Amino acid sequence: MEGENSQLLENAHSEFNKRNFNQAEELYTKFISSCLQSRKCEANKLATAYNNRGQIKYFRVDFYEAMEDYTSAIKTDCQFPVPFYNRGLIRYRLGFFEDAERDFQQVLKLNPDFEDARVSLQQTLLDQQKKINRGY
Repeated sequence: MEGENSQLLENAHSEFNKRNFNQAEELYTKFISSCLQSRKCEANKLATAYNNRGQIKYFRVDFYEAMEDYTSAIKTDCQFPVPFYNRGLIRYRLGFFEDAERDFQQVLKLNPDFEDARVSLQQTLLDQQKKINRGY
């Protein structure tokens, strides 16, 4: 079972890297389902599958579905900064600045050298202040 799961995940990553997103999403979904059934997957692998499936949904502009996958990735491995960053980007784009701020701060707590998160946090704070100044 473990070998089969590893192969599923490798195939999903391969399709993702080739930008065959429909196939990759299907494979990530199979991997996730298999992990949830067997309960024998490493947390970081399951979290990566959720995060990458979230990326595919993000590319499709299915923001709320993507956020669900990022949140699942975070619940699976709360030490993985990437899904916090990805969820923060969506929250920022949707204008949920306080939520985005918390996500970017968590990224920087986990990885102080995550420069994109630092830049995104600064922009979030600026835009949040502009929104306050406009009275929204």
